[in-house]
Amino acid sequence: MSRFRVLFKSTAVRLSALYILLFALCAATLVFYVTAMSERLLTGQIRDAVQQEVNQVKRAYDIGGLNLLLRTMERRARQPGANLYVIAGPSGDILAGNVASVQPGVLGQAGWTELPFTYERYTDATNDPERRHLAIANIFILDNGLRILIGRDLGEPERFRLLVRQALMLALAIMGVGALVIWFGIGRNALKRIDRMTDASRKIMAGDLSQRLPVGGSGDEFDRMSASLNAMLGRIEKLNEGLRQVSDNIAHDLKTPLTRLRNKAAEAVDNGDSEGRRVALEGIIGESDQLIRTFNALLMISRVEAGSVAAEMTAVDLSSIVADTAELYEPAAEEVGLALTADIEPDVEVQGNRELIGQALFNLIDNALKYAAGCRGEPAVTFKLSRTHDAVMLAVADHGPGIPAHQRADVIKRFFRLDESRSKPGTGLGLALVEAVMELHGGRLELSDTDPEHSDAKGLTVTMIFPTQKQ
Repeated sequence: MSRFRVLFKSTAVRLSALYILLFALCAATLVFYVTAMSERLLTGQIRDAVQQEVNQVKRAYDIGGLNLLLRTMERRARQPGANLYVIAGPSGDILAGNVASVQPGVLGQAGWTELPFTYERYTDATNDPERRHLAIANIFILDNGLRILIGRDLGEPERFRLLVRQALMLALAIMGVGALVIWFGIGRNALKRIDRMTDASRKIMAGDLSQRLPVGGSGDEFDRMSASLNAMLGRIEKLNEGLRQVSDNIAHDLKTPLTRLRNKAAEAVDNGDSEGRRVALEGIIGESDQLIRTFNALLMISRVEAGSVAAEMTAVDLSSIVADTAELYEPAAEEVGLALTADIEPDVEVQGNRELIGQALFNLIDNALKYAAGCRGEPAVTFKLSRTHDAVMLAVADHGPGIPAHQRADVIKRFFRLDESRSKPGTGLGLALVEAVMELHGGRLELSDTDPEHSDAKGLTVTMIFPTQKQ
């Protein structure tokens, strides 16, 4: 019983009930309208037929006088399904005809009767259980004062009206039963889908963010809502996983620099020599700067992933950014013995944030210069900016040791560093920031070998792929 109460509380059922109510009102209105129009049509046809009879009887009277009128009326009265024919005197007494009696006062007026009147047939006394019948008539008065009534029984249109009404009411009842069945089915189906969504929501609220709302595949509003909520849940799960990883990585990876910082501070306190103390304090400042850079990078990644800079998106001249960056880093590349080359397609624009794109590009160049310097590969770092019909690709390629294919998904995680790179300065957040920037811009990041054939210096090519700007 509680399930039925829940069923009748659902929006789908309420809307279905409202639809059935409105449908019933419309159908009832249609029934009465159709029956009224049918009755009016039949009554109009009867009046036309009676008027034709009146015209023919009048013509017979004009041609042959009373004798021809009587013969004409007698002949017509004997035909099957004949009209009502009455000849009455000036006082209204019936002299002849196929009607035993009419409602009092009917023969006292000329023209069409305003309302249907009752009459009795000659056969009513023996055969018909109901002695009174309804009819309409046209009455005209002859020159000698005789009153002629020609009318038509309304039993046939009344029966037709009842037949039409019964048929429509039966159709309405069948449609009503069908609507109730459909209503119940729709309500149960909607309730089942809502129950499934509720069960999944309870599991999600219990902490299982891997759960997803069910999608039936019909593409209806439930599926669209589930798809949107699933996308939101996926985003929340990813952010929570990132937060968990950050917490774990901070606990592990920042423990070492904080320990060094603490040791240098203790060394400075214990060192009585001013020069030794100065060196220790400079070391503390260096470690502090590295920690500040780490936390700044974390804040930048969190800001990007939260989408707080999404409103700052504008049309950005990517060609200009790459050219300026190449010019800025060219002296730094020469200092470590690398040549910085650029292959830039002109007038390439993307929709994005200039500051974040520049920061991501700086991170990629910094990594390239750091890991390619002193390697046995080609001493060059290359920029390449190109455009296709559906994407803009910005690649930074070096000829350093590269990254094994099975570890490329890990290096974009926060604080992840390869064992061989832990001796080099860095925080392990550079590629994580680039990945976050590309997600914000609706693009993606791809890592590949620069020179797959080289055994010792395959190099690394990092490609930022932006969607083309919509016109």
